[in-house]
Order: sequence, then C-alpha cells, then structure tokens
Amino acid sequence: MQFVHKTALEHGLTVPQYSLLMTIAPNKEITQKKLGEIVQIPKSTLSQSVDGLVQAGWIERDPVPDNRREMQLILSEKGKILYETIAQKKGTIHQVIDSVLNTLTEIQFEEFQSTLLHIADSLEKETSTKGNTQND
Repeated sequence: MQFVHKTALEHGLTVPQYSLLMTIAPNKEITQKKLGEIVQIPKSTLSQSVDGLVQAGWIERDPVPDNRREMQLILSEKGKILYETIAQKKGTIHQVIDSVLNTLTEIQFEEFQSTLLHIADSLEKETSTKGNTQND
C-alpha cells in the first residue's frame, strides 16, 4: 500500500482514483458497474473518484449504447499517457513487480501464474458464495 499511496500522491491522484485508473487502463474501456464489482469500493467513493478522473481529463464517461442508464468509462489520451508514465517510473509497484518477475525462470513464472489463477478462482468462488447467501 505504501507504493500505491506514494505513486498516487506523486501524480495528483487519490488511492481510489489510482486503483480505478490502473483497472481501467488495461481494459481500455469498462462500465462503471463492472469497475465497481472489480475494485470493491463503496458506490459513493466510486462515483466521486470517477468524477475526479473525468474532471482531470484522464477518463471519459459515455452512456452505454444499449443501456442509457449505464456508463462506459474510457481511458482518454491524457489518461493513457499518465498510465504509461506511472507504469514506467522507477520505484513504483509496477517496476518492482516487473523486476521481480524478470528474475523468474520460465517454469517459476508458469507456476506463479498457476498459483495466481488458483487464488483468483478461489476468491471468485468465495465472493459468489457470499453474494448468493446475502441475496437469500
């Protein structure tokens, strides 16, 4: 979290804004609803953070063509530049993880990926199980 907090502050972002930007960037575009499901922050924080990113010109918000009530969030050109700047800056979490991953052998990397997928699957099952229990 210290890496994230430091990087966010250095670029004039709040931690939630940083999280949203880092989630939107690889996807290029994502609905606000889906983004909220991924980052798991309160809706009010999500809305405020999205508003701040839109006002700063880092993302654009467009209605989803088939569902005018839903908003599509798209990384702007300015947002792409910010994302690339953050991703390439020395000392950020991105660079630290990148340098660690570059030390792994191909087998270690494949095992690491397999472990991450296992964790993601377990978390997804846990989340959907809790979601079903809460909706009952």
